Amino acid sequence: MLIRDKLSIRNMKIYEHVDLRPFTTFGVKAEARYMGRFASLNELKEMVSARPAAGKELLVLGGGSNVLLTRNFPGLVLRNEIKGIEGVPYDEDRVLVTVGAGENWHGFVRWCIGKGYGGLENLSLIPGSVGAGPMQNIGAYGVEIRETFHELEAFHIASGEIHTFSNSDCEFGYRESAFKGRLKGQYIILGVRFLLSKKHRLKLEYGAISAELEKMHVVEPGLDDVSQAVMRIRRSKLPDPAYLGNAGSFFKNPTLSIAQAEEITKFYPDVVKYPLDAGMVKIPAGWLIEKAGWKGMRKGQCGVHVNQALVLVNYGGASGAEIAELSEAIKSDVRLKFGVALESEVNIL
Repeated sequence: MLIRDKLSIRNMKIYEHVDLRPFTTFGVKAEARYMGRFASLNELKEMVSARPAAGKELLVLGGGSNVLLTRNFPGLVLRNEIKGIEGVPYDEDRVLVTVGAGENWHGFVRWCIGKGYGGLENLSLIPGSVGAGPMQNIGAYGVEIRETFHELEAFHIASGEIHTFSNSDCEFGYRESAFKGRLKGQYIILGVRFLLSKKHRLKLEYGAISAELEKMHVVEPGLDDVSQAVMRIRRSKLPDPAYLGNAGSFFKNPTLSIAQAEEITKFYPDVVKYPLDAGMVKIPAGWLIEKAGWKGMRKGQCGVHVNQALVLVNYGGASGAEIAELSEAIKSDVRLKFGVALESEVNIL
């Protein structure tokens, strides 16, 4: 039984001793002392105001696709289930789409494609909820969310006020935002607005997409073609969390100076490098991990996926602490062999 010992607090339901395995894609054993779900601002306000009675610590989960729980959570876990999608004309070429933070991200992307709204098709099949998108500045196949992000509304936990954040307010960086940095733990995202195109410029520069479209015999691709190509690529490389616990890419791709990259090239001429601005170079973390010999390696009930070295997996029964320990071993080894410090993309709690 996943949920038990129901408590009534005001007009809502908060539950005690909740098994969190179904609510995170890693599926590791962890328990919330208290848990509630909210689908509206009023429900959220009630639950936050009841927090002293349900433990002071607060954790908000959407799709649970970017978190690794290494312990039981002693406070209140809130699951964001705010739904709804609406698009209205913005100008001749663009539409403003508002979406609830609790919507499934991939479902939202497919909704936009169905309406003919472009800009998010390269981000198809990314697991998780819409609210996690701007927190992580999610990105894939040459596209980041900040390119189409317009603004969001968020609940300020301390004051109970609703604040609006523009693109610049969010301080987007590579898999980063103000909500993972200086504003961490202060806000709960309610809804997000995107400016999407009605006249599309497809982004096919990422080589794998063009190659996949060629395999699909698509000569003049549209939004759905690009989305289908991305889904085919992701499914060929990444395990489905429904069958093998994981959180997608566990590590960020490191950014190095040209000098650092050239030093690696001396010993590994086949190193994959992507030039950036300001004399910096990005090297895929997956390449480093694979070259270090970790791809496909298993340690107990967890390991590194056989098809994608960026992905750590739970084969069944692994604890969050064991997966975190594996990630630290990989970081240490990559640092020793390449002099590169890997950073976790997944939030470890």
